[in-house]
Amino acid sequence: METLYDRDFYQWTQENAQLLREGRLSEIDLENLIEELEAMGRSEKRAFVSRLAVLIAHLLKWKYQPKIRSQSWQYTIMEQREKVNDLLEDNPSFKQSMDTMFSKAYKGAVLIILKETPLDKSDIPASCPYAFEQIMDNDFLPE
Repeated sequence: METLYDRDFYQWTQENAQLLREGRLSEIDLENLIEELEAMGRSEKRAFVSRLAVLIAHLLKWKYQPKIRSQSWQYTIMEQREKVNDLLEDNPSFKQSMDTMFSKAYKGAVLIILKETPLDKSDIPASCPYAFEQIMDNDFLPE
């Protein structure tokens, strides 16, 4: 039997939100609600790691490709710093697992570098050469 959740996700969200507002907890689609809440958390975490990876990749490009530095890279660095800060403000608990997320972001940054530049993996440090605080410093650009 197809449920409202399967047929019309938006309508499902609206109905379950209304049930919550009205305190009609026994009528809520609890199983799918739990699944969606967990998925929202994972999505926020992926967005944070992705933004951080793009930021790190552009800092690495800046360092290892000085002859082709561009204002576009600088704007991307500024934009990603702002987006990472926004995500941290909205999700301060990310700080509890920052080491793991930072490591994942660096791995993602390396993949971006390998895809978008002529650099070889051996040209790039095995671990991030910058601390998170440096990366987030608006005045920091590696030389």
